[in-house]
Amino acid sequence: MTSSTVARPPAPATPDAPLRTWGGTHSWQPARRVAPRDEGELGAVVARAAADGLRVRAMGAGHSFTAAAVTDGVHLGLDRLSGVEAVAPQPDGTSLVTVRAGTRLHHLNRLLAALGLAMRNLGDIDRQSVAGAISTGTHGTGARLGGLATQVRGVRVVGADGAVRSASDAAAPGSAERELFELARLGLGTAGVLSALTLEVVPAFWLRAQEEPWPLDRVLEQLDEYVDGNDHAEFYWFPGTRRALTKRNNRAAADEVEAWAAARAGGVGAVRTAGARARALLDEEVLSNGAFEVVNRLAFAAPGLVPRLNAVSARALGAKTYVAPSADVFVTRRRVRFVEMEYALPRAALREVLDELDAWLRASGEPVPFPVEVRFAAADDVWLSTAHGRETAYVAVHQYAPMPYQRYFSAAEQIFAAAGGRPHWGKMHTRTAEQLADHYPLADVARVRAAVDPDGVFRNDYTDTVLRTTG
Repeated sequence: MTSSTVARPPAPATPDAPLRTWGGTHSWQPARRVAPRDEGELGAVVARAAADGLRVRAMGAGHSFTAAAVTDGVHLGLDRLSGVEAVAPQPDGTSLVTVRAGTRLHHLNRLLAALGLAMRNLGDIDRQSVAGAISTGTHGTGARLGGLATQVRGVRVVGADGAVRSASDAAAPGSAERELFELARLGLGTAGVLSALTLEVVPAFWLRAQEEPWPLDRVLEQLDEYVDGNDHAEFYWFPGTRRALTKRNNRAAADEVEAWAAARAGGVGAVRTAGARARALLDEEVLSNGAFEVVNRLAFAAPGLVPRLNAVSARALGAKTYVAPSADVFVTRRRVRFVEMEYALPRAALREVLDELDAWLRASGEPVPFPVEVRFAAADDVWLSTAHGRETAYVAVHQYAPMPYQRYFSAAEQIFAAAGGRPHWGKMHTRTAEQLADHYPLADVARVRAAVDPDGVFRNDYTDTVLRTTG
């Protein structure tokens, strides 16, 4: 495994080339690479690896910036385990959808849409596998909503013996099945290899998206009203400025959807017209990605320009409102490669944290052309959720992949940790199990891991660092 203070984007994949994370933060060479065709073959591969004394790790898109997927043993690619297995409508109007673990989120969103269904909430990137996103704590934003793991109702897990075990939230609290479920739905792959998940989804819905530039002080002064008054609220703050881009997404009423579709297509029922697609292409590929790539290349070539570049970016923001299917609003295409650290903070600590981060950036002169992203989540009861037991504000700091990031991330982490922050499991951080023990039931996690994986087949250096190996 290698890492450096300057991330290296992945090289084109070849069978013998080292594996590398999307952000270029880690690379490694496993002893074996296997892409099982089905659950039975997956079980056989895992059992053989365990018999040979090799550790096993699965990887989806490699979008984690941490070493969560790194192994010198058997590397599993689960892309062949893809698709929806079953759909079970529920009396309350939701549906339970069983999906294979390797399904990419963007594929799942299309499959659900065809069934008239949707995920209740999503993150802003959809390239990950379902299992990978859920296992590392991926979340979206919404003060009344939890991360993806809170939408999981059941799992199928392949253990070190190759056997497939099912577990669900319907099992009795404290039972072995229920505890396997608690660890498997968000456990960094330490309960075994997920082969399928059952998700609670909702009828398809559209969102009204509103994006507006606001003074940062206005956002922070009206924070509770802003966050609690919208289904999904977030904002982006540009370092070196006091300006932010606010994003508010709320359920669109049926008449609003019909009016929008009619205005765009000349008739009701069209999801995207050619004009809408062209505008989306302009926004996403030219303005959001093309121009942003140019800004970051300039920042890399001339770091001294960053304050002026950020000021220009902040001033160039314009307001826009549109209505679209939920997944189209939640997800943002990311073509500019970056490295990221994100911490989950007590919501009440947000303003003080941003003030301290702003003061450090101004005093240090650190060139940071990426905006700081702020999102929100409800408290939940998932063992290893970063929102476990408290209302949460997520603060994410990014750096353009070719630029040094260590000094910036180190300073930010000190500020976040001092405020009681918890690091995202899939994003850069230096926390250890000892430092995280007050935040999570790590003794319970260790106890269940010892029961389901006594030989440590599903461990790696990263899980040994952030999770206790004994109770």
